[in-house]
Amino acid sequence: MGATRVVAKSILPAVWEIPPKFLDRLGEKAGRQRAMFADGHLLLVLHGLPQPDDTERKGRYFWRKPDGVWSSDEFGSGPNALVRHLGEYASALERLEEQDETAAGIEDYFAVLQELAPIHRASRNLHTAFQQAREMCPEDRDIINFRDRAYRIERTAELLYQDARNSLDFAIAKRTEEQALSSQKMSVSAHRLNVLAAFFFPIATLTALFGVNLKIGFEEVAPPFPFLGLLVLGLLLGYLLKLFVTR
Repeated sequence: MGATRVVAKSILPAVWEIPPKFLDRLGEKAGRQRAMFADGHLLLVLHGLPQPDDTERKGRYFWRKPDGVWSSDEFGSGPNALVRHLGEYASALERLEEQDETAAGIEDYFAVLQELAPIHRASRNLHTAFQQAREMCPEDRDIINFRDRAYRIERTAELLYQDARNSLDFAIAKRTEEQALSSQKMSVSAHRLNVLAAFFFPIATLTALFGVNLKIGFEEVAPPFPFLGLLVLGLLLGYLLKLFVTR
């Protein structure tokens, strides 16, 4: 079957002359990452670097003619187009790896995982697409090199995802332990206060019922010195009690 020119409404560039079989297998959107082969033509349907908030994956298309010449819809012609595509993934993983190493808490690890998760999934499918292309064009050394680099990207993403997930789990466990210890200390403090309240409750009740207005001599002192002295003494005793409860 001869080659034909792609119609303008196709998701592929209109100037590409590819086998009609490719058009029959393509919809209005890119779909999953995959490789197609027909009449010596190879078409790679890949995804651009995904972002955490993307609801749909942006398709990128790489066409290899029977003579081995590559073309792409974004990065021009030649094998360098695929080099740039893979380089985006590698650069993003390198940046996330540095971000993971400098993470200091749960929020930092979660930010790494939020951005890394779609890249991790996309890199796995990226390697699968290049493996398909390798089987379709076993004589092309460039595809072998691209396949191997895609595998390294997938492996790096997988290891980084596991490391960030383990670090997040450890940070959560550590914070949970700290909160449990803090709750235990608060429980002990509350118990001490309850013991003190129980100890003084009877005398406080009796003095409230019968009164204990004893003559101590301060009644004749000019105000407000007795009140201020009592206030200072109460604050001092309260501070000492606080040290005892929170030690």
